[in-house]
Amino acid sequence: MKIAMIKAVVFDFDGTILDTETVTYEAMNGIFRERGHELPMDKWAGAIGTLHGFDACAELSAFTGEEIDRAWFDARFGELYAGMVHQVPLLPGILDALEEAKRLGLAVGLATSSYRAWIEPHLDRLDLRRHFDAIHTADDVEKVKPDPALYRLAARSLGVEPGEAVAIEDSLNGLRAAKAAGLYGIAVPNAMTAGLDFSEADLVVPTLDGQKLEMLVARWNG
Repeated sequence: MKIAMIKAVVFDFDGTILDTETVTYEAMNGIFRERGHELPMDKWAGAIGTLHGFDACAELSAFTGEEIDRAWFDARFGELYAGMVHQVPLLPGILDALEEAKRLGLAVGLATSSYRAWIEPHLDRLDLRRHFDAIHTADDVEKVKPDPALYRLAARSLGVEPGEAVAIEDSLNGLRAAKAAGLYGIAVPNAMTAGLDFSEADLVVPTLDGQKLEMLVARWNG
C-alpha cells in the first residue's frame, strides 16, 4: 500500500470504544451456566465484530440435547445484559484518542456492525456523538464486517480516500473489513479477542491508554 498522509481515523465501537463484548459474553454464558454448561470462548471470539456469526441458542440446544426456545433465550439474554451494561465505562485511552484526533485536524468516523438502536443509548450516556463527523452502523449497509462496505462508506462520508484513513479495531472481522476497504488497520485486542491472530494488522497495540495517536499514525505520514 502506498504511503499517504493520514487524514481520518475510523473507530469500531463494541470492544474498541466500550467493552460491551465482555458483558455480552457474560450474559450469554450466564444462560449456559443456568443449564450446567459453559459457552466456548474460542467459538464466541471468532464471531466478534460481525452479526450472526455464532448461534448461541443453537449451541446451547446441542449441549443440552433439547430444543431451546429462541424467544425465551433472547428474552433471558436481554434481562441479564440489561443488568450489566449500563455502567460499562469507556475503555482506557479512548477519550484521549478522540480528543487528540480533533486537535490533529483528523476527520473522525465510527463504523460498527451493531445496529444504531444498540449504540445510540451509549453514545448519549457517554456524550460521544460530538466527537464523530460520521457514524455508520449495520442499518446503513447490506453486509457488515468482515465485508468492507462499512469502512468504504465511512471513508466516503469523511471525504477521504481509504488509503488516507486508519481504522482502530479490536476484532479480526473488523480488521479484515478495514483492510479490504483499503484502510490501514490498528488492532487493539481486548480480553475477549487477545487470543486471535492479528498478523494482518499494520500495527498492534495492547491498549490506547497512554498512547499518542500522532505517534501511532506517524509511520503513514511520510
